Amino acid sequence: MKTDQKLKTDVLAELAWEPRIDETQIGVIVENGVVTLTGFVDDFYKKVAAERAVKRVKGVKAMAGDIEVKYGDAFKETDKEVAKAIVRRFAWNTVIPYEKIAITVRDGWVELSGEVEWAYQKDGAKRVVEKMMGVKGVMNNIDIEQKVVPSDIKNRIIEAFHRAADIDAQNIEVDTEGSTVKLSGTVHSIAEKEDAQRAVFRATGVTKIRNELKVAFNS
Repeated sequence: MKTDQKLKTDVLAELAWEPRIDETQIGVIVENGVVTLTGFVDDFYKKVAAERAVKRVKGVKAMAGDIEVKYGDAFKETDKEVAKAIVRRFAWNTVIPYEKIAITVRDGWVELSGEVEWAYQKDGAKRVVEKMMGVKGVMNNIDIEQKVVPSDIKNRIIEAFHRAADIDAQNIEVDTEGSTVKLSGTVHSIAEKEDAQRAVFRATGVTKIRNELKVAFNS
């Protein structure tokens, strides 16, 4: 089992490996396998990159992202201008059905709502917003349209896990109830837990996931 000190060392090394961020701006606290990030960055996507780096580290049980985003005095765009920029970026993206998504911006915090057909469209909308200047945070409240779930959905999900290089399917249990899928078992990192969830959402008809996977706290 990794000690908190070893886990902190691994987290700091992964942050230093991430080219999009300056690890000297970020503080790392580790307690019982839970990592808390603190500090300030000048771009929301740098915060996202730091959090994703931590999630890749084996043994991290959970993460609290307390990094604050502070844009410099030179940045003058209003919430209205940020919202317009998001609309334009959505319109350029062929994956996102932008006409089905509502955008609200308050003090740099973006709320997405509406209804789309596929989970990858919901996830894609959030990823586009994360990379935009002026954004301090994203609340993704987009719903996914209800679809008929095929009878062999469980087998399709398990097969998808086995195809994925970053998912250890051996330790994951899949249960279905209507359009809801429950995942249980253990994985090696938060990133693997999220990869499994994204794989499930690619299955036709899945509208909700209960992701109860636990991260193994070991070396």
